[in-house]
Amino acid sequence: QVQLVESGGGLVQSGGSLRLSCVASGGTLKIFTMGWFRQAPGKEREFVAATDRSGGSPYYADSVKGRFTISGDIGKNTVYLQMISLKPEDTAVYYCAADSFPRSVLRGDYWGRGTQVTVSS
Repeated sequence: QVQLVESGGGLVQSGGSLRLSCVASGGTLKIFTMGWFRQAPGKEREFVAATDRSGGSPYYADSVKGRFTISGDIGKNTVYLQMISLKPEDTAVYYCAADSFPRSVLRGDYWGRGTQVTVSS
């Protein structure tokens, strides 16, 4: 069973930066795509960013493009989300997700438990 564990969340002031980490274990050869979702209280889950083994360009939601960068190496079981110029509207629980094979969008065959990011005004 694939397991995903996020870390790096915390409290930061508006305009600040954080880097989230996601480490995968338990059958990681089954993972082709890894990425991030977020969910704020009372709101729908939102796609943030994704990367895969193809070597192509990562995908980003319009709301974070130019501010967030996904990086790492799925072959080494780790991806990161570098977040800069954080805004209060970025406040959410951030979830790492992974898919087993190529899809048009990241669906999340596997999920982490999430890490809280809070951006104060």
